[in-house]
Amino acid sequence: MSTLLFGTLSLHGAEIVIRAARVLDGRGNEMRNAAVVIDGSKIVRIDPHPSRPDIDLGDRTLMPGAIDTHVHIGWHFDKNGRSNDDGSGETPEEYAGFAMENGYATLMGGVTTVQSLGAPIDKVVREFAERNNLPLPRVLTAVDPIYNNKLTPDEMRAAVDKAKDDGADMIKIFASQSIRNGGGPTMSQEQMDAACGEANRLGLRTAVHAHGPESVRRSVMAGCTTIEHGALIDQATLDLMAEHHIFFDPQIDLVFRNYFENKAHYIGIGNYTEEGFAEMQKALPKTLNVFQMGLKTKGLKIIFGTDAVAGSHGRNLQELVARVQKGGQDPMAAIVSATSLSAESLRMGDRIGSIAPGYEADLIAVDGDPLRDITSMLRVSFVMKGGRVFKK
Repeated sequence: MSTLLFGTLSLHGAEIVIRAARVLDGRGNEMRNAAVVIDGSKIVRIDPHPSRPDIDLGDRTLMPGAIDTHVHIGWHFDKNGRSNDDGSGETPEEYAGFAMENGYATLMGGVTTVQSLGAPIDKVVREFAERNNLPLPRVLTAVDPIYNNKLTPDEMRAAVDKAKDDGADMIKIFASQSIRNGGGPTMSQEQMDAACGEANRLGLRTAVHAHGPESVRRSVMAGCTTIEHGALIDQATLDLMAEHHIFFDPQIDLVFRNYFENKAHYIGIGNYTEEGFAEMQKALPKTLNVFQMGLKTKGLKIIFGTDAVAGSHGRNLQELVARVQKGGQDPMAAIVSATSLSAESLRMGDRIGSIAPGYEADLIAVDGDPLRDITSMLRVSFVMKGGRVFKK
């Protein structure tokens, strides 16, 4: 007998048994009519022949919670309906409230871990998420990205050191312009060598905003961890990333669609001009082409990141649907990219992203079978994070 109370499942016994018509383990395997057994915050085992489940999800699919490796959890539409990425014009309490609201929407949408790239408000959300009392995804953050291309190599290293001291889980570096400004390189090879080299020395990962071949090449040669976007790169650059075991985090749909749908909330702010929107429109077929080339590139590890900004929090898995429907990715491969492979890119592949003994009990269930209808990923009906049920 079980009772759902304030997001916590209270049981007479220690273990919770959750059965579903299909269980996907996040590593490419499917089990039918199986159950996942939870003890506290951890997965104990998969039971292939469950008899008396505590939670029976019926004809649903149970899988690891999705991992979005690129969001901006604090970016929101403010009380005036305008895009606000840093809480300007708001009290700290209001800014934190918007960030928590975004976190809630993200978790309810089936994403149990995010990497926010980043702003100081991320640390607040991270702290409350770690308590696991509020419905929030697990949060990793870059805290304060490195974007100043006037820094000397020594100053780049100092910026990395400061980010670590400020509590960053990883380092975000802007190595190219925005796609709205053409995407050209902004950091020299020496600057990239200094930043990524220092991060590697400190044991920190690096995620690099880079759109074109040259900015990506410099990042790869500097030993960076992940390339974000890569909208304008070619096959030779994809091959270079694969050769050097660099993770690739492209976006083909949600971030663009969200901007176009919410244009009135963005237009007139910074480089969100008519010309900037026109550049994004031109980039759409290029990003799709790069993604499709990437799928055919041997050894390239494509992970799942949406670049979720104001208007797109909670819609994260729309990107996964687009990768299958528009990009032609195999549904199981898409799910693996958003679970165990993304966990590997975060160096957390031994803790999250898979249904296996000893892993965190971060689980979601969707109505239907996403291997046959990928839009099932948009129908999240059950969410557990760290062994606590937040949606049922």
